Amino acid sequence: MPDTYSQITIHAVFAVKDRGNFITKDWRNDLHQYISGIITNKGAKSLAVGGWKDHVHILFGMPVNISIADFMSAVKANSSKWVNEQKFIKGKFQWQAGYAAFSYAKSQRNIIINYISNQEEHHRTKSFEEEYIKMLDDFEIAYKDKYLFEFYN
Repeated sequence: MPDTYSQITIHAVFAVKDRGNFITKDWRNDLHQYISGIITNKGAKSLAVGGWKDHVHILFGMPVNISIADFMSAVKANSSKWVNEQKFIKGKFQWQAGYAAFSYAKSQRNIIINYISNQEEHHRTKSFEEEYIKMLDDFEIAYKDKYLFEFYN
């Protein structure tokens, strides 16, 4: 019986609700490792997870048996639940609604992995808003400002 084969690399970005700088160095790597585990448990190949105080980037090999919307919903729901269970912040931790997802060729993976791995250095000179809008522009994605993440620079 024939099988299904694919090689779809997705770079997704999502942000903390109210754009709080809640993701501190104390637990950032633990969060990234936990998200990597969610990605793997959903049948995807985790290639990179990184981010900064107020957002996360993930790069993964997309499985063929789930939509990006359902996949991202699972990643965000499970990771926010974990953050709340760990009590890393006072109050309730949540991700903002929405995300951005971009596809890349396999030959571009190392470039994106390096980019995701160096978020701290990257954000010394560029805000998340600048980074996010540049990604949307680079991929020629039409957007309305009122539907972007809440940015508080």
